[in-house]
Amino acid sequence: MIEVKNIWKSFGALEVLKGVNLQVEKGEIVAIIGKSGAGKTTLLQIIGTLDRPTQGQVIIDGTDVFAMKDKELAAFRNQHIGFIFQFHQLLPEFTALENVCIPAMIAREKENEYKARATQLLTDLGLGDRLHHKPNALSGGEKQRVAAARALMMHPDIILADEPTGSLDTQNKKELSELLLKLRKEYGQTILLVTHDKELAGIADRIIEIKDGIIE
Repeated sequence: MIEVKNIWKSFGALEVLKGVNLQVEKGEIVAIIGKSGAGKTTLLQIIGTLDRPTQGQVIIDGTDVFAMKDKELAAFRNQHIGFIFQFHQLLPEFTALENVCIPAMIAREKENEYKARATQLLTDLGLGDRLHHKPNALSGGEKQRVAAARALMMHPDIILADEPTGSLDTQNKKELSELLLKLRKEYGQTILLVTHDKELAGIADRIIEIKDGIIE
C-alpha cells in the first residue's frame, strides 16, 4: 500500500531524515514515535505529499507520487489522503458541515451530493445535531470528530494523523482512539499516527520509532 524508499530530507545543512525505508500494508494502523525533532512529522508530511523529499521515493498503491507535477500531486492528495492534525485546522468562519465539505468543494463535486455525504459522515460520528455549529461552539473532542469527518470526505485510502490527541483531555483522547479503530473497521483505511501518546500508540498494529532521522 505505502512504500517509503530511501527518503532523505535536508533543510539547508540540517539533515532531518537519513535514508528512511518503510512499508505499510493496506488496512494497517502504524504508530510513529520518537522524541521532538527526530523527524516524525517531516516523514508524515512527505508520505502525505505535503512536502517533497531531498532524495528517495514514496509509492502509494503502485503510484510513484513524486514523479507527478504539483497540480497532479495536489489532485492525488485530495482523492487518496485524509489528514487529522493536532489543532484540528478547522476554518473558524465555517460551520462543521461546511468544514467537512471543503475537500469535495475543491474537487468541484456537485453540491447536493457532497452536502449529503458530509451530513451522513457527521451523523455517523455522533455530530448530527452539531452540523451548523462553528468551531468556537464545539468542544475539543467534537472538533477532532469534525476533522476526522473532513479527512474521510473523499473516501481516502490513507488517513495521516499528526499528534491527534495532543490538545485533548483524557476522556476525549480515549474517544479519539476508539474512533480511529472504528474508522479502520468500517471504512478500511490505512492509518499512520505520529504521537507521543503511549495509549494512542497502543492501538496500532505496529509501533515504529524514529531517532535522529533514522528508523530504529
